[in-house]
Amino acid sequence: MKLILTQEVSGLGGPGDVVEVKDGYGRNYLVPRGVAIRWTRGAEKTVESIKQARGSRALRDQSHAEEVRTKLEAQAVNVQVRAGAGGRLFGAVTVGEIAAALSEATGESVDKRTIAVANPIKTLGSHEVSIRLHDDVSATVALNVVPA
Repeated sequence: MKLILTQEVSGLGGPGDVVEVKDGYGRNYLVPRGVAIRWTRGAEKTVESIKQARGSRALRDQSHAEEVRTKLEAQAVNVQVRAGAGGRLFGAVTVGEIAAALSEATGESVDKRTIAVANPIKTLGSHEVSIRLHDDVSATVALNVVPA
């Protein structure tokens, strides 16, 4: 099945890319969620407009992403969670909680879909998370998990 991506899909491509995927993946996952539309000859015009908008946004956003990276990497961010005896958490720290803590600490909004956590964070202490701010800019943030 041939699709045009309207949003970033990790491992597949970015907005405006024409991709070939299995029928079920496209029909049951990508199209219903609105991250892709079916490819047609008429939709080729849409691809060009998406790519132009993406290109102009990328140039403008790259310098802003580098500024945000310096803010994020300059300080350690504290995330308060409920913890039991021995430093074990009740559950794991979610990317939503991390995004909220980053926004509160730096004043910059960070999309939770851009945060990559290598292993689930289930203990108190220091951890590192990676944030993809732009195609060419990523930040590694020191995260301190403290009991609430």
